[in-house]
Amino acid sequence: MKQKRILIAEDEAGIRDFVSRGLTDCGYEVVTATDGNEAWRLLQQPAESEDSPTDGFDLVLLDIRMPGLSGLEVCRRLRQQQGYQIPVLMLTALCTTDDIVTGLHAGADDYVAKPFRFMELLARIEALLRRVETMRSAGSSLSYADLRLDPVSHKAMRGNVTVELSTKEFRLLEYFIGHAGEVLSRRQLLRDVWDKDFDTNTNIVDVYVRYLRTKIDEPFAHRYIHTIVGVGYVFKSDS
Repeated sequence: MKQKRILIAEDEAGIRDFVSRGLTDCGYEVVTATDGNEAWRLLQQPAESEDSPTDGFDLVLLDIRMPGLSGLEVCRRLRQQQGYQIPVLMLTALCTTDDIVTGLHAGADDYVAKPFRFMELLARIEALLRRVETMRSAGSSLSYADLRLDPVSHKAMRGNVTVELSTKEFRLLEYFIGHAGEVLSRRQLLRDVWDKDFDTNTNIVDVYVRYLRTKIDEPFAHRYIHTIVGVGYVFKSDS
Protein backbone atom coordinates (compact mmCIF):
# COMPACT_ATOMS: atom_id res chain seq x y z
CA MET A 1 0.00 0.00 0.00
CA LYS A 2 1.31 3.44 -0.95
CA GLN A 3 2.46 5.48 2.02
CA LYS A 4 0.14 8.43 2.63
CA ARG A 5 1.84 11.78 2.08
CA ILE A 6 0.83 14.83 4.11
CA LEU A 7 1.80 18.47 3.66
CA ILE A 8 1.98 20.49 6.90
CA ALA A 9 2.02 24.27 6.53
CA GLU A 10 2.55 25.88 9.94
CA ASP A 11 4.73 28.87 10.84
CA GLU A 12 5.07 27.96 14.53
CA ALA A 13 8.12 25.69 14.66
CA GLY A 14 7.08 23.94 17.87
CA ILE A 15 3.67 22.91 16.53
CA ARG A 16 5.08 22.04 13.10
CA ASP A 17 7.79 19.78 14.51
CA PHE A 18 5.45 18.19 17.07
CA VAL A 19 2.87 17.27 14.43
CA SER A 20 5.50 16.20 11.91
CA ARG A 21 7.17 13.82 14.36
CA GLY A 22 3.86 12.36 15.47
CA LEU A 23 2.62 11.70 11.94
CA THR A 24 5.97 10.27 10.88
CA ASP A 25 5.86 7.88 13.85
CA CYS A 26 2.38 6.82 12.68
CA GLY A 27 3.72 5.83 9.28
CA TYR A 28 2.93 8.90 7.19
CA GLU A 29 5.36 10.62 4.86
CA VAL A 30 5.46 14.26 5.91
CA VAL A 31 6.52 17.37 3.98
CA THR A 32 6.58 20.70 5.87
CA ALA A 33 6.26 24.35 4.89
CA THR A 34 6.92 27.34 7.13
CA ASP A 35 4.53 29.76 5.40
CA GLY A 36 1.73 29.93 2.88
CA ASN A 37 3.96 30.86 -0.05
CA GLU A 38 6.12 27.79 0.45
CA ALA A 39 3.03 25.61 0.84
CA TRP A 40 1.61 26.87 -2.44
CA ARG A 41 4.95 26.31 -4.20
CA LEU A 42 5.00 22.70 -2.99
CA LEU A 43 1.44 22.19 -4.16
CA GLN A 44 2.43 23.41 -7.62
CA GLN A 45 5.13 20.81 -8.12
CA PRO A 46 4.28 18.46 -11.01
CA ALA A 47 2.60 15.20 -10.13
CA GLU A 48 4.70 12.05 -10.03
CA SER A 49 1.88 9.98 -11.50
CA GLU A 50 -1.63 10.33 -12.92
CA ASP A 51 -3.03 9.20 -9.57
CA SER A 52 -1.25 12.03 -7.71
CA PRO A 53 -2.90 15.39 -8.50
CA THR A 54 -0.32 17.45 -6.61
CA ASP A 55 2.85 15.39 -6.32
CA GLY A 56 1.21 12.67 -4.26
CA PHE A 57 -0.15 14.73 -1.35
CA ASP A 58 -3.01 12.80 0.17
CA LEU A 59 -3.92 15.50 2.69
CA VAL A 60 -2.97 19.12 3.40
CA LEU A 61 -2.78 20.53 6.92
CA LEU A 62 -2.93 24.34 6.91
CA ASP A 63 -2.54 26.89 9.66
CA ILE A 64 -5.04 29.68 8.98
CA ARG A 65 -2.71 32.53 9.98
CA MET A 66 0.71 32.32 8.31
CA PRO A 67 3.17 34.80 6.79
CA GLY A 68 2.69 35.40 3.08
CA LEU A 69 -0.39 33.58 1.87
CA SER A 70 -2.82 32.67 4.63
CA GLY A 71 -4.06 29.12 4.99
CA LEU A 72 -7.45 30.32 3.78
CA GLU A 73 -5.96 31.70 0.57
CA VAL A 74 -3.91 28.56 -0.06
CA CYS A 75 -7.07 26.49 0.38
CA ARG A 76 -9.09 28.72 -1.96
CA ARG A 77 -6.41 28.52 -4.66
CA LEU A 78 -6.14 24.75 -4.29
CA ARG A 79 -9.89 24.30 -4.68
CA GLN A 80 -10.02 26.59 -7.71
CA GLN A 81 -7.16 24.71 -9.36
CA GLN A 82 -7.58 21.10 -8.24
CA GLY A 83 -11.18 20.91 -7.06
CA TYR A 84 -11.85 18.56 -4.13
CA GLN A 85 -9.45 15.73 -4.81
CA ILE A 86 -7.31 16.40 -1.74
CA PRO A 87 -8.77 16.84 1.77
CA VAL A 88 -7.74 20.01 3.63
CA LEU A 89 -7.66 20.26 7.42
CA MET A 90 -7.27 23.69 9.01
CA LEU A 91 -5.38 24.46 12.22
CA THR A 92 -6.65 27.56 13.93
CA ALA A 93 -6.70 29.44 17.20
CA LEU A 94 -10.07 30.85 16.12
CA CYS A 95 -13.11 28.84 17.13
CA THR A 96 -16.28 30.94 16.80
CA THR A 97 -19.05 29.88 14.44
CA ASP A 98 -18.16 32.68 12.00
CA ASP A 99 -14.51 31.57 11.94
CA ILE A 100 -15.51 27.96 11.32
CA VAL A 101 -17.82 28.99 8.48
CA THR A 102 -15.10 31.15 6.90
CA GLY A 103 -12.67 28.23 6.85
CA LEU A 104 -15.21 25.78 5.49
CA HIS A 105 -16.33 28.22 2.80
CA ALA A 106 -12.72 28.53 1.70
CA GLY A 107 -12.93 24.83 0.87
CA ALA A 108 -11.57 23.20 4.03
CA ASP A 109 -12.99 19.80 4.89
CA ASP A 110 -12.55 20.20 8.63
CA TYR A 111 -10.66 22.13 11.29
CA VAL A 112 -8.92 21.57 14.60
CA ALA A 113 -8.68 24.39 17.14
CA LYS A 114 -5.46 25.13 18.99
CA PRO A 115 -4.42 23.94 21.47
CA PHE A 116 -5.17 20.36 20.48
CA ARG A 117 -4.12 16.86 21.47
CA PHE A 118 -2.19 14.92 18.86
CA MET A 119 -4.59 11.98 19.06
CA GLU A 120 -7.49 14.30 18.25
CA LEU A 121 -5.64 15.62 15.21
CA LEU A 122 -4.72 12.09 14.12
CA ALA A 123 -8.35 11.00 14.38
CA ARG A 124 -9.45 13.91 12.18
CA ILE A 125 -6.80 13.09 9.59
CA GLU A 126 -7.70 9.40 9.51
CA ALA A 127 -11.41 10.20 9.20
CA LEU A 128 -10.80 12.48 6.21
CA LEU A 129 -8.55 9.95 4.48
CA ARG A 130 -11.14 7.20 5.01
CA ARG A 131 -13.86 9.41 3.57
CA VAL A 132 -11.83 10.13 0.45
CA GLU A 133 -11.15 6.42 -0.08
CA THR A 134 -14.84 5.60 0.38
CA MET A 135 -15.91 8.24 -2.13
CA ARG A 136 -13.31 7.13 -4.68
CA SER A 137 -14.33 3.49 -4.25
CA ALA A 138 -17.98 4.38 -4.78
CA GLY A 139 -17.08 6.15 -8.01
CA SER A 140 -20.67 7.05 -8.84
CA SER A 141 -23.13 9.78 -8.02
CA LEU A 142 -25.58 9.67 -5.13
CA SER A 143 -29.14 10.57 -6.03
CA TYR A 144 -32.59 11.26 -4.63
CA ALA A 145 -35.53 12.08 -6.92
CA ASP A 146 -34.24 14.81 -9.30
CA LEU A 147 -31.18 15.57 -7.15
CA ARG A 148 -27.77 14.03 -7.92
CA LEU A 149 -24.39 14.46 -6.24
CA ASP A 150 -21.03 14.00 -7.96
CA PRO A 151 -18.37 13.01 -5.36
CA VAL A 152 -15.52 13.92 -7.71
CA SER A 153 -16.52 17.48 -8.63
CA HIS A 154 -18.45 18.14 -5.39
CA LYS A 155 -21.31 19.52 -7.44
CA ALA A 156 -25.01 18.82 -7.25
CA MET A 157 -27.50 18.61 -10.10
CA ARG A 158 -31.12 19.52 -9.47
CA GLY A 159 -32.75 18.36 -12.67
CA ASN A 160 -30.66 20.05 -15.37
CA VAL A 161 -29.39 22.79 -13.06
CA THR A 162 -25.85 22.57 -11.70
CA VAL A 163 -25.47 23.72 -8.10
CA GLU A 164 -22.06 24.67 -6.69
CA LEU A 165 -21.45 23.45 -3.12
CA SER A 166 -18.75 24.05 -0.54
CA THR A 167 -17.06 21.02 1.03
CA LYS A 168 -19.27 20.99 4.10
CA GLU A 169 -22.44 21.78 2.16
CA PHE A 170 -21.70 18.76 -0.01
CA ARG A 171 -21.04 16.55 3.02
CA LEU A 172 -24.25 17.70 4.74
CA LEU A 173 -26.35 17.13 1.62
CA GLU A 174 -24.70 13.74 1.12
CA TYR A 175 -25.67 12.82 4.67
CA PHE A 176 -29.24 14.05 4.20
CA ILE A 177 -29.66 11.96 1.05
CA GLY A 178 -28.15 8.91 2.73
CA HIS A 179 -30.67 9.29 5.58
CA ALA A 180 -33.69 10.43 3.57
CA GLY A 181 -36.93 10.12 5.49
CA GLU A 182 -35.21 9.97 8.90
CA VAL A 183 -35.65 12.68 11.50
CA LEU A 184 -32.14 13.92 12.25
CA SER A 185 -31.30 15.86 15.39
CA ARG A 186 -28.81 18.72 15.38
CA ARG A 187 -26.56 16.74 17.71
CA GLN A 188 -26.56 13.80 15.29
CA LEU A 189 -25.65 16.07 12.40
CA LEU A 190 -22.86 17.68 14.43
CA ARG A 191 -21.48 14.28 15.34
CA ASP A 192 -21.71 12.60 11.94
CA VAL A 193 -21.15 15.47 9.49
CA TRP A 194 -18.64 17.47 11.51
CA ASP A 195 -17.24 14.33 13.14
CA LYS A 196 -16.97 15.81 16.60
CA ASP A 197 -18.98 17.36 19.39
CA PHE A 198 -19.07 21.12 19.17
CA ASP A 199 -20.49 23.25 21.94
CA THR A 200 -24.18 22.32 21.83
CA ASN A 201 -25.02 26.05 21.79
CA THR A 202 -23.46 26.48 18.34
CA ASN A 203 -25.78 27.24 15.44
CA ILE A 204 -23.45 25.83 12.78
CA VAL A 205 -25.99 23.20 11.67
CA ASP A 206 -28.72 25.80 11.19
CA VAL A 207 -26.30 28.03 9.30
CA TYR A 208 -25.44 25.27 6.82
CA VAL A 209 -29.01 24.06 6.47
CA ARG A 210 -29.90 27.63 5.51
CA TYR A 211 -27.10 27.65 2.91
CA LEU A 212 -28.36 24.37 1.43
CA ARG A 213 -31.96 25.53 1.33
CA THR A 214 -30.91 28.64 -0.58
CA LYS A 215 -29.14 26.51 -3.18
CA ILE A 216 -31.13 23.30 -3.61
CA ASP A 217 -34.62 24.12 -2.31
CA GLU A 218 -35.72 27.74 -2.68
CA PRO A 219 -35.11 28.11 -6.45
CA PHE A 220 -37.25 25.05 -7.19
CA ALA A 221 -40.90 24.04 -6.97
CA HIS A 222 -40.43 21.13 -4.57
CA ARG A 223 -38.41 21.26 -1.36
CA TYR A 224 -36.50 18.52 0.40
CA ILE A 225 -35.23 19.92 3.70
CA HIS A 226 -37.93 20.25 6.37
CA THR A 227 -37.63 21.50 9.94
CA ILE A 228 -38.99 19.36 12.76
CA VAL A 229 -39.58 21.94 15.48
CA GLY A 230 -37.70 21.18 18.68
CA VAL A 231 -35.91 18.19 17.13
CA GLY A 232 -33.98 18.89 13.93
CA TYR A 233 -34.56 18.17 10.25
CA VAL A 234 -35.88 15.58 7.84
CA PHE A 235 -34.94 15.23 4.17
CA LYS A 236 -37.87 14.17 2.02
CA SER A 237 -39.84 15.31 -0.98
CA ASP A 238 -42.82 17.55 -0.30
CA SER A 239 -44.45 16.66 -3.62
